Amino acid sequence: MGRPIVAITMGDAAGVGPEVVVKALAAADLYRTCRPLVVGDAARLRKAIGITGVALEVRTVEAPEDGGYTPGVIDCLDLGVIPEDLPFGELSPVAGDGAYQFVKTATELAVAGRVHAICTAPLNKEALHAAGHRYPGHTELLAALTGTPEVSMMLSAPKLRVVHVTTHIGLVDAVAKIEPGLVARTIRRGHETLRKSGIERPHIAVCGINPHAGENGLFGHGEEEDKIVPAVAECRAEGIDVDGPLPADTVFFRAVRGDFDLVVAMYHDQGHGPVKVLGLDAGVNITIGLPVIRTSVDHGTAFDIAGTGAADEASMLEALRQAVELAPEVEEDKAS
Repeated sequence: MGRPIVAITMGDAAGVGPEVVVKALAAADLYRTCRPLVVGDAARLRKAIGITGVALEVRTVEAPEDGGYTPGVIDCLDLGVIPEDLPFGELSPVAGDGAYQFVKTATELAVAGRVHAICTAPLNKEALHAAGHRYPGHTELLAALTGTPEVSMMLSAPKLRVVHVTTHIGLVDAVAKIEPGLVARTIRRGHETLRKSGIERPHIAVCGINPHAGENGLFGHGEEEDKIVPAVAECRAEGIDVDGPLPADTVFFRAVRGDFDLVVAMYHDQGHGPVKVLGLDAGVNITIGLPVIRTSVDHGTAFDIAGTGAADEASMLEALRQAVELAPEVEEDKAS
């Protein structure tokens, strides 16, 4: 079996993306499992190499098929959209547009089957919007670029996986959006993703919306009974091993303990908080439901430390590892 080509988007060039990318690609062992191709800006990568002190070179390529994919040399599909003097740590529409162009190019390559997975460094939502690209984040951008009507965000940490029914909307809007069909589709997407990753029969927990999952109607206005219970019953009838709605104040502890393989969270902070308590460095963001594989670091652009070389590459390495795990099998490549 060959090594999949993973397109790594460089993210917002004013943030820590270039630094975590070059630091991750300094790990020679990575090249045993994949062929990493950075879709970004070659000059910015060289600047990041100078900042971080890693012993790497950058080679520009015209297409994924042209890469050498050997340790010590970063293969870069250079879009040339970042000015040489762009400062680190400052909001920039130019950097926001660059981040968009990197994702757009990587997605086109993935849809065409020329790369086998996408792994994204962080973009800055405000910079993205300032550049005229009005998406709440990577998840919604990728859905639009692939023409996918509905996707789910899954966060994965060493002892916890969480998939979200809703993400980048206000809490009141999230509760209004939640309905049995959406909950059931989210459960199914999570179940299928875990099966593809090698868990034959995933045990899934579904959070409630209200404190104590409504406490049998004591809290809220019957949201659990109306919005979640029918979805859980429908998925159980399909043979999915799913429990809920369960109180969110204890279910994440139980999942970390090993009781569940996946937790279905109803809204953004309900799911993000527990994962990030376990550590920002080890978390990975996976978009499920797309026609392409996409994983990402689970941290932001960190403008406060960008350009200092202090950013940790652990989340990028884990995102790359999971991209390889989820990528389709490929034919033997010349250096595998």
